[in-house]
Amino acid sequence: MRLAFVSDLHGNIDALEAVVADLAAVAPDLVVNLGDCLSGPLDAATTCDRLIDLGWPTVRGNHDRQLLDRPIERMGLSDAATRPMLAERHLAWLAALPPTLQPAPGALAFHATPTDDLAYVAEDVTEHGVRLRSREAMAALLGRTEATLLVGGHSHVPRLIDLGDGRLYLNPGSIGLTAYEDDHPFFHVMETGSPQVSYAVVDLGRGAPRVSFRMVAYDTARAVALAASAGRDDWAEALATGFRRGHGR
Repeated sequence: MRLAFVSDLHGNIDALEAVVADLAAVAPDLVVNLGDCLSGPLDAATTCDRLIDLGWPTVRGNHDRQLLDRPIERMGLSDAATRPMLAERHLAWLAALPPTLQPAPGALAFHATPTDDLAYVAEDVTEHGVRLRSREAMAALLGRTEATLLVGGHSHVPRLIDLGDGRLYLNPGSIGLTAYEDDHPFFHVMETGSPQVSYAVVDLGRGAPRVSFRMVAYDTARAVALAASAGRDDWAEALATGFRRGHGR
């Protein structure tokens, strides 16, 4: 069985369409979406309509949840920009998303961890910066599961990590935003260094899963212009370059 995992679209319909075109050559049996589908200053409504049409199994990300669980005045900038774009059908689609999925025997899909949609698995964020956690710490965050392939997004950084306990942790990266900054739990920046977006392909059969990453180039001009027109120069820079150098910290 061949699975494709996508994550963190953030309303970037142009990147989504480029990935859909690339998937035609990959020919997966199933595409699984790991959430954070719409939040941002781009094109949330069109993105949601396309996802509904595609029918990919999708888990709920933290931003998908936050678009529903608080009033707009308590939302962050990206969620507050997104909420007015959405119709009732979009909100109903978000409300129906589950926190986890089991797309194949031995595989578990989630957004950040199986029990927490805000926690990084691989990245330890402290007041001193971001560093990679130990395998033991990652395994503890993921909890005790029967699944041997654990797949989550959230950090936007592609990773494949052998946890040392017979399990693999896979992060396919983001197909919507390749760099960002955040204040939780401390100020930090995540960057991939390229505007090319990424997703992962997993072949399941006898033996260990075979994992590959697909890097997809797309025309970023419209997304960059949308971000700039919304006053989000941070997004415009990230979409155009994969870096977030203008944070001034």
